[in-house]
Amino acid sequence: MSDTPVLRMQSVRKTFGDTVVLRDVDLEVAPHTVTALIGASGSGKSTLLRCANLLEEIDDGAIWLDEEEITDPRADQDAVRRRIGVVFQAYNLFPHMTVLENITLAPRRVHGVARAEAEARARELLERLGLGDKAGEYPDRLSGGQQQRAAIVRALAVRPRLLLLDEITAALDPELVGEVLTVVRDLKDDGMTMVLATHEMGFARDVADQVCFLDSGVVLERGTAEQIFGDPRQERTRRFLRRIVEAGRL
Repeated sequence: MSDTPVLRMQSVRKTFGDTVVLRDVDLEVAPHTVTALIGASGSGKSTLLRCANLLEEIDDGAIWLDEEEITDPRADQDAVRRRIGVVFQAYNLFPHMTVLENITLAPRRVHGVARAEAEARARELLERLGLGDKAGEYPDRLSGGQQQRAAIVRALAVRPRLLLLDEITAALDPELVGEVLTVVRDLKDDGMTMVLATHEMGFARDVADQVCFLDSGVVLERGTAEQIFGDPRQERTRRFLRRIVEAGRL
């Protein structure tokens, strides 16, 4: 297995006006691993993911996908995005399309996959994620958990090199969170390389190979899940986790 990180960020800085959202962020994501981004709302987790997918232009630093510097102005941004799957907390499924049509749209229109091949791949993924009987349904006929699983299938349908998950359970009712997190566990078992921003601390502790604690746009501390949750080195990390425990979320 190659030692080259799938994703590497070096000294990445992002500002919105006078507000610095990411401050000299360094990050490496090894193949077939899960990196969890934790921290308070507004700490920069979602912006980091959006920069990794080039949805936001960075102000300084560089980002690599495998060995390609994707923030080089000469990089083909559309080609880069075709190698990265993204799932947001809002499902963003097209309401006028069936689940199958939503999932096959990008493979067919963007990747040039034949309809039969795209539909076969979509049906296989839907079956694996417990949605085999929902291919012909419209999104408004699905529960929130089912819609989010469909959104994950849509991201997987293009066979991404990297999957970015941005608070994918935040909009779900508590009883639906578990079914979506089970899907992420299964993807980890399959070897999918993932970076996820999450407030589900117990899940991050259980599934992540690497945990990064962000505070005011800085990766203040990083380590294994065991180290970060069991013996954090920074006082700010300890305070954050103490509040999570007191709130009954860990």
